[in-house]
Amino acid sequence: MTSSEKHELIDIKADSVRLEGMLEIPRSPRGIVLFAHGSGSSRHSKRNQYVAEILRVSGIGTLLFDLLTYEEAEDRTNVFDIDLLAQRLLHATDWIMENNKTKNLKIGYFGASTGAAAALKASIVTPNKIRAVVSRGGRPDMVIPVLKKVKSPTLLIVGGNDFEVITLNQAAYDELQCEKELKIIPGATHLFEEPGKMEEVAELAKQWFTTHFK
Repeated sequence: MTSSEKHELIDIKADSVRLEGMLEIPRSPRGIVLFAHGSGSSRHSKRNQYVAEILRVSGIGTLLFDLLTYEEAEDRTNVFDIDLLAQRLLHATDWIMENNKTKNLKIGYFGASTGAAAALKASIVTPNKIRAVVSRGGRPDMVIPVLKKVKSPTLLIVGGNDFEVITLNQAAYDELQCEKELKIIPGATHLFEEPGKMEEVAELAKQWFTTHFK
C-alpha cells in the first residue's frame, strides 16, 4: 500500500449475514472494482490480491470481500449457487453506491471461476452502473441463458492450456451481445500459476478497466 492509499476493513449487511471486506482507494481514483471470488475462495486469495494491487497502482480502487460467510462456504452447494453469489455482489454494489467515499466512482466487476458467472448475472441488474466486467478463468457458461442481457463491456481471460474452460468460454462469448473480447494466454493453466502469467492477467484487466472508466 502506498502512502496515498486509504484502506478500510468493512462489513456489508446482506440479508441475515454480514460479509467482511477490504476497501482500498488510491488518491484521485478513476473508478472501483469489486472482486467476486469463486469456488470457495475468499478476499484472501493471493491471485486476486495481486490483480487488485496492480489496479490500485494504476489509480483504480478495489473492494475484495467474502461472498459467503465461513459457515456458508463449508456447504459446497452455496459455492455453486450463482443466484446467491450474484445477490451478495449486488449487496456490495449497493454499499459502494451509498458510501460517501465511493458513491461517485465508476464501478467494475472482476470475477474468477464461479464468481465470474455471478458478476455477469449481477451486471444485468444495474447495467448503467457497471462499466466493465473481467472474468479470469471464469465460468460464464453457467449463466448462458441470460448472457444476451449483459450490457457491460466484458473481457474473458482464459489460460491457453485450460482446454475445457476455453471451450466453455467460447460458448459464452458467442452468446454475449455487448462489447466483448476473449483473450487466451498461451502456456497458462487454470490458475495462471506459471511464471509471468498472472502478470499478464493483471495487465489485461488494468487496460480493460482503464479504458472503460474513462
